[in-house]
Amino acid sequence: MMTVLLWAIAILVVLLLIGIALYLLFPRKYQSAESVATSYDDWTNDGILEFYWGEHIHLGHYGSPPRKKDFRQAKADFVHEMVRWGGLDKLPPGTTLLDVGCGIGGSSRILAREYGFAVTGITLSPQQVRRARELTPPEVTARFQIDDALALSFPDASFDVVWSVEAGPHMPDKARFAGELLRVLKPGGILVVADWNQRDDRRIPLNFWERPVMRQLLDQWAHPAFSSIEGFSELLEATGLVAGRVTTADWTAETIPSWLDSIWQGVVRPEGIVRFGMIGVIKSLREVPTFLLMRLAFGTGLCRFGMFRAVRADVPTSRVLSAQTEDRFVRS
Repeated sequence: MMTVLLWAIAILVVLLLIGIALYLLFPRKYQSAESVATSYDDWTNDGILEFYWGEHIHLGHYGSPPRKKDFRQAKADFVHEMVRWGGLDKLPPGTTLLDVGCGIGGSSRILAREYGFAVTGITLSPQQVRRARELTPPEVTARFQIDDALALSFPDASFDVVWSVEAGPHMPDKARFAGELLRVLKPGGILVVADWNQRDDRRIPLNFWERPVMRQLLDQWAHPAFSSIEGFSELLEATGLVAGRVTTADWTAETIPSWLDSIWQGVVRPEGIVRFGMIGVIKSLREVPTFLLMRLAFGTGLCRFGMFRAVRADVPTSRVLSAQTEDRFVRS
């Protein structure tokens, strides 16, 4: 038994070393919004991400306190937990919902199928839209289209709910993102956002090892910057379109098992080697160091998993433009 365990550890160490070598040999760097769309097109076309992560390209919810769960079940559970946390389970069927950064539509389909919402999912990636449509049966009230979260094509006050999971890090202009999310929300409508965030470095600046780790996290998955929970809440409120205050929560503990579970999928689902061949193995191993860096960042407090809930105030949408203009003036 001990011999088998030692062999298993040795194999995992070798695989990790190969992953680190691939990570160093094939570096990445964030370039533009086009690079985000291209990255997701590539990940969608090769099918590896969908095979290991399923239809939900986001982290899972493992309970409070966290407990062992099936990886894909935890991802579906995340959607239901976010619905309850946001108070969306009290809304009637037919509620219109915009899913900003919908991926291949996993969350959109749950929201449409199990809650009766009329869902519109948007993404920059044409291939994600194609795949989302393929996976969505005709009876499910979810449709998908290409759109830019920083310049949404919808009129003001179009949706009862605006929903977004882990899209914020891709946005180079966080103030404009906040404004667009609220602009298309009807007065009295609910905004619910879940995002990867960094620690508020205005209070505790990043130290000597955190700065290079953060740079790697941003470059690996086409992110220009992370906001902090406090900072993005301030941007939402600065639009002048929030009734009262933004409600926030930190779900780091509930979601952090996802990172090691992501790596473990490659071990418990060896059929992926047959399905994707050596190229698939190389691509998968290439991501292992990033998963470990993410686990390190969330485990040490450098990163946090932020939840945001806001209700749209009944005020003119023109305040969004004035708030964004003022924000740019202050930063320039």
